[in-house]
Amino acid sequence: RDLAEVGRLTDCATQAPQIKKSEVECLIRLFHSLVERANVRLNNLGLDRNAFRAILHSVFGMTDDMLMNRVFFVFDKDHDNCINVKEWVKGLSLKCKISIFCFEVYYLNGDGYISREEIFDMLKNSLHQQSSEEENDEGIKELVDITLKKMDYDNDGKISFADFEKAVREERLLLEVFGPCLPEAKSKVFKGSDSNTCWTLTSNHY
Repeated sequence: RDLAEVGRLTDCATQAPQIKKSEVECLIRLFHSLVERANVRLNNLGLDRNAFRAILHSVFGMTDDMLMNRVFFVFDKDHDNCINVKEWVKGLSLKCKISIFCFEVYYLNGDGYISREEIFDMLKNSLHQQSSEEENDEGIKELVDITLKKMDYDNDGKISFADFEKAVREERLLLEVFGPCLPEAKSKVFKGSDSNTCWTLTSNHY
């Protein structure tokens, strides 16, 4: 099974030069291993949203419902509500350029920009409300203004990928500024059969 899948997925290695064929093989094995570890079953198409979220939660330590759904949509390129092994490999190939992955998670309406309204929604979702909703909203609006002042380099009122990438290069902590969408650092479970680490989601490729 894995050999056939490797043959179909070699294009992933050529599209993402940072990924070797051996790493594609490792990701395929990991896909099936995580399915078993998360105690979920594949349907005919792959991992459905609930199964994928179970893996994000139990294996990678993610807890934010909104962002787990966004990660699912980033992986689900054909929009069939399932993650197959090809989408899994391509999704993790995208993580090789982590800034691209995070940006795709954060622009919620698919237009290629993170708008003021999207920033507000994500910050409101990720911050614990310790005051009245009205006071909390005002505080978040101030944070939105601060964020745009910091990251909106062309002053068009929204954050493009060029804006996001430049901001992340200048300040690494801005990578997950709108909420955690990457696995915890301890989730380095990508081991090949030779015991050498063949992949990690906490790569430093921005």
